[in-house]
Amino acid sequence: MLKVVKKLDKGLRGEIIIPADKSVSHRAIMFSSIAKGQCAIRNFSSGADCHSTLNIFKQLGVNIEFVDEKTVHVKSNGVLNSKKIDLPPLDAGNSGTTTRLISGILARQNFDSIIVGDESLSKRPMRRVIEPLTLMGAEISSTEGHLPLKIFGRKLQGISYQSKLASAQVKSCVLLAGLGAEGKTTFTEPYISRNHTELLLDYLGADIKTEANSVTIYPSELSARDITVVGDISSAAFFIVAGLIVEGSDFVIKNVGLNPTRAGIIDVVNRMGGGINVLNQALCSGEEVGDIRVQYNDRLKACVIEGEDIPKLIDELPVIAVLASQAEGDTVVKNAEDLRNKESDRIKCLVSELIKIGVNIEETPDGFIVHGKRGKIKGGAELESYHDHRLAMSFYVAGLISKEDVGINGFEWTKISFPEFEELFGLLVN
Repeated sequence: MLKVVKKLDKGLRGEIIIPADKSVSHRAIMFSSIAKGQCAIRNFSSGADCHSTLNIFKQLGVNIEFVDEKTVHVKSNGVLNSKKIDLPPLDAGNSGTTTRLISGILARQNFDSIIVGDESLSKRPMRRVIEPLTLMGAEISSTEGHLPLKIFGRKLQGISYQSKLASAQVKSCVLLAGLGAEGKTTFTEPYISRNHTELLLDYLGADIKTEANSVTIYPSELSARDITVVGDISSAAFFIVAGLIVEGSDFVIKNVGLNPTRAGIIDVVNRMGGGINVLNQALCSGEEVGDIRVQYNDRLKACVIEGEDIPKLIDELPVIAVLASQAEGDTVVKNAEDLRNKESDRIKCLVSELIKIGVNIEETPDGFIVHGKRGKIKGGAELESYHDHRLAMSFYVAGLISKEDVGINGFEWTKISFPEFEELFGLLVN
């Protein structure tokens, strides 16, 4: 599907409610499925990836029902039971979160399982979770470190694992395995990655402790509790950037998750001198939440994004590149080599496509450099999304300030994570 984006001739105005956080939605279904009791998950994500997670746990015998479009009831005895001698392959679709987190749960079950995915997911690296799980005693076979994964359920032993990578997915996988392993399990990472797993496990009664860059979990039984999912700051990021660069914009994004381990884009915008204000802060099922007012800003300045910044905004870096194109000076992104292991090689693909529409950007081994200058982007080209939803949405935002139209091939991939994307932009244009 080719999507053509035209420059806006007026600012974005109004108020929108951002959709549910996908990271929290994944975890809400997974953790409720292995908890004892019944609960309601409110504001569940409509994204395809989260529904892949939900469908897998239904396949594993958990009683999961939608009572309305965004509310899910989950009833579980705390034990997964496929009730089938030969469990069919579990299809994770395009979701790396589903695959990596569920691997930690399946590795400690009393049955064998196979995880499969689509063509894109099947190219993504899985050794990062296979290695620590194997050290815990798991038996997993793969295709040279890629899907499909065949997991042979085993009793696991707790370990102390030092990760070279700050990764919430790897950390969550190890903690979920440790939840049912013998002895304590400790995971240490170079920087603190997003901590939704730690917060939600604590909320559901796990024996879990954090100290600096380490988290330790002891064998625990989870108790079901109602969960309300906050809005997704990764989804809000596209609107934050659009509001900052589309002249005349002034609007409010409601119900945005403000978890400090995820809110790196707010830190970056503040360093660049952007005009956003956080309002009505509160706590929701263990997560910080609030509203964000975004206003156009014509005095953005470049900054350096590196080190401990990266885990807090890894998914937002493509749209931050668009923001940086409108800032004075050189914005340098480094230590972000894991961008090459996403749905696409996000460094190579992002740079090659933005160059086509006149952005002055160059690729580096672990990131990119944007030579920014306030002004309209040239546009006038068709861009490839590479089956990557975040690239497609970032290019859409660039198109809003392009002198000529911007075409985006494969725009349908935005439905994977953010089916409401265009509709919400439409609410701010009218």
